[in-house]
Amino acid sequence: MGQVFFHIDLDAFFASVEILDNPSYKGKPIIIGTPGPRHVASTCSYEARKYGVHSAMPMTEALRLCPTAICLPGRMHRYSEMSRRVMDIISSFAPGFLQVSIDEAFLDLTGMERIYPLPGKAARKLKEDIRKETGLTVSIGVASSRFIAKLASDYRKPDGLTIVPPGREEEFVSRLGLRKLWGIGDSTYQSLRKRGIDSVETLRKYSLEELERLFGSSTGNYLYLTSRGIDPGIYQGAAKSHSISTERTFYPDVYGYEALDTYLLEMAQDVMFRAFREKKIPRSVSLKLRYNDFTTLSVQTTPSKPIYSSSDVYEIARSLLRSKYSGNGVRLIGIALQGIYDGSDVEQPDFFSEKEEKERKLEKTIAAMSLKGSKMVRARNLEREES
Repeated sequence: MGQVFFHIDLDAFFASVEILDNPSYKGKPIIIGTPGPRHVASTCSYEARKYGVHSAMPMTEALRLCPTAICLPGRMHRYSEMSRRVMDIISSFAPGFLQVSIDEAFLDLTGMERIYPLPGKAARKLKEDIRKETGLTVSIGVASSRFIAKLASDYRKPDGLTIVPPGREEEFVSRLGLRKLWGIGDSTYQSLRKRGIDSVETLRKYSLEELERLFGSSTGNYLYLTSRGIDPGIYQGAAKSHSISTERTFYPDVYGYEALDTYLLEMAQDVMFRAFREKKIPRSVSLKLRYNDFTTLSVQTTPSKPIYSSSDVYEIARSLLRSKYSGNGVRLIGIALQGIYDGSDVEQPDFFSEKEEKERKLEKTIAAMSLKGSKMVRARNLEREES
């Protein structure tokens, strides 16, 4: 049967959890974010998207487009809890599990033909298991590479299932078109149009050398591979890694430190809550940025003091962002905990202040209660200081 990958993507995840907990929100436009000129929309429901609202949009613009939207501040502990429940279901389905963000994961079913002879039937069963056990819907893409599976999961959202048979990858990306080919943002799209490239088929007529000369090495190579349905290697990585990571992909690209910083806190909470649940302790934090020309930057630091809470991860990540961000449009941002080891207590606990001990104990309690299905809410969320 060859290689078989599933990409599982929770539909409008944060908004869907809010609707699950408060059914009166169903069918209404919801924006997860805090109103104000310095805030951006974290995500939104499909009803809000009909008005043109999208993630990373300034809240003032989002509310101008959809003034009747229900604005909710977001509850990262609850989203982490529901993510954990979904990921537990996915990871028990097959051993080749790779979580890439709070609401996305890959499964590698290669070599499991005897257990899952029909990938489509297996994907439908996984979708139904998740719906029955959590009340949430997912969209799944099935393909011979992670990249095409990622594209396929977005093709029929929400609650979709798209299978791209081996050998049909070029046909599938042609059907998607340039505008929906993941990774091609507004600036790249406009550059292509200026050169008369208005379809994937036209793009495929250009050689690798021509594309690299026109768009640079990184972008040219990416365009050459993806227009042919070839995985450019963005989602490479072993399912069993020695890190805990999460990523957010943006469309359109995000500009500005303030907008990017908005996402760091929720991402820091996601990875640290997972570390608590898995009884892992990190020594280092790394930040990943992918710019709109497909250049990818990864930077890592190992602090002298122990990493004891999500606020610590957040402060380290925003420091890395402040020092390394070039000001260009960002397509993807990620945080990873590196150098992790088994344990529930950090080394050199004497470094802790009383405040730090309380902070860590509170977060560990929230993570532990989430494992048991309780909806524990801390009195004060880890609010970031205004830059």
